[in-house]
Amino acid sequence: MAITDSLTLFTALDFAAVTLLFLAWIIIGWLIQNPTRKRPSVSVLMAEYRREWMRQMVTRQPRIFDAQTLSTLRQSTSFFASASLIAIGGALAAIGNANQLADVAKDLTLSADPKLVWEVKLLVSLLLLTNAFLKFVWSHRLFGYCAVLMGAVPNDAEDSVAMPRAIKAAEINITAARSYNQGLRSIYFALASSAWLLGATALIVAIVVTFAVLWRREFASKSRSILVQNDDQIGHTQS
Repeated sequence: MAITDSLTLFTALDFAAVTLLFLAWIIIGWLIQNPTRKRPSVSVLMAEYRREWMRQMVTRQPRIFDAQTLSTLRQSTSFFASASLIAIGGALAAIGNANQLADVAKDLTLSADPKLVWEVKLLVSLLLLTNAFLKFVWSHRLFGYCAVLMGAVPNDAEDSVAMPRAIKAAEINITAARSYNQGLRSIYFALASSAWLLGATALIVAIVVTFAVLWRREFASKSRSILVQNDDQIGHTQS
């Protein structure tokens, strides 16, 4: 089938929905990483705490707590990388059995679209899942770099290279967290893209809901309101 003939299998609403999917994915990522100074995102706020973590590590003896915390972060990236790989395998298997998927959809009176349509719809989810996998793998490796840098920080807090190396470790840690968060957002939008199997309208609704959830968690969540409070304010509230 020619490319021009294949394109006719999709409506203008389909193209608009897919465009919206990738625009929403890119825009929310940009907003999270480049917020205004008056309203920083949770990711930006946590970046400052990661820097403070490494500054405190310099004077902490022993540093077992820091090693355990970093190990937990690496385990999280490893888990999601494995989960993404399994999901990729499932998507590839579904594409390989697109005929059966089309038959099931026809039996459920969802659509009588040909095999190619279902393959393309699954391919969009596969693309997002693949990006998530790559982000998680890179995040896992960066956390490994961070562990090496933390190990290179001298035990003597007065050593001239102690704080500079701790700062390097913090920046690598932040970069690893950024990749981790990008991977999570890819998974969110991969799940949203699966709504395309039900039609373009369902995809648009899923995109809007996903975008709203991500925005709320970064800019209007309870956890963010806690992070923006000063430590003395929290202590006063608790007392």
